[in-house]
Amino acid sequence: MAKYKNNMNKFIEIAKAIADESRVRILSMLNGHELCVCQIVEVLGLAPSTVSKHLSILRHAGLVEGRKEGRWIYYRISNRSSDIEAQKALAWVHESLARDGQTQEDLRRLKAVLKIGKEMLCAQVVQE
Repeated sequence: MAKYKNNMNKFIEIAKAIADESRVRILSMLNGHELCVCQIVEVLGLAPSTVSKHLSILRHAGLVEGRKEGRWIYYRISNRSSDIEAQKALAWVHESLARDGQTQEDLRRLKAVLKIGKEMLCAQVVQE
């Protein structure tokens, strides 16, 4: 019974994490990229605290991983192969949104953001 409950809880946690447009947009941006919070903030146009909350939910669900380097925190898609449920959910998100208009616009904006130095970009984000 405990294993069933853990599977059910994991499923619900992942479902809740991907049931938000901003979080799904973040997952789409992170597909193939490792990004700092400032870069994600710039693409989404949301407050840093809001993006951090979304990333915390995604991390808790096992969908993304973060690492700190200097004053930046970088996020990427989780590569924990043991978390089959998370990997399946990520595959579903990426396959479903590969041709989505918002996803394509975010990736276009991300390409421009990646050309901006992190020092300058993060300084802009902090000032806003």
